[in-house]
Amino acid sequence: MTSQTESNSTFTADGIRTATSADAGTIASIYNAYIAHSIATFEVDPVSASEMEDRIRVVQNRYPWLVTVKNNIVIGYAYATTWKARAAYDRTVETTIYIHPDHLHQGVGLPLYQELLRQLVIQGCHAAIGGIALPNPGSVQLHERLGFEKVAHFKEVGYKFGQWVDVGYWEIIL
Repeated sequence: MTSQTESNSTFTADGIRTATSADAGTIASIYNAYIAHSIATFEVDPVSASEMEDRIRVVQNRYPWLVTVKNNIVIGYAYATTWKARAAYDRTVETTIYIHPDHLHQGVGLPLYQELLRQLVIQGCHAAIGGIALPNPGSVQLHERLGFEKVAHFKEVGYKFGQWVDVGYWEIIL
């Protein structure tokens, strides 16, 4: 699979493009809102811009990390990571998407996720898996609209905000 560190010059200032280190602060801010107010992530401590920059760099050594930009501001991001470390899983990835809370339900997520999946196909990936903390009807709807199918449901595997949280997994064969 190829490296995703180079920018995709076909996208304009507003649209979808490869994330850069300069985006790390804004990406961390978006993610930290989910950490503080949502069960969508099981992280509980805020992530610094430098930690997010490190995460972006590690992911982009192998897979895409994309952002959606509106009025020159990052309003969402999506990326893929290794599903499992064993060689037999090499063409399967786990996907992640977060949209700034002020831009939910505005049509931002679908094209961003579609572009991520398109790039994964080009890289030779075979399957993508999305994990969703439940309930999360918006994320379920997005994944199913893209053709993901629910393949697993784990009860009470996460604990956040004083409650047990279920996690479902959706899969798409690319």
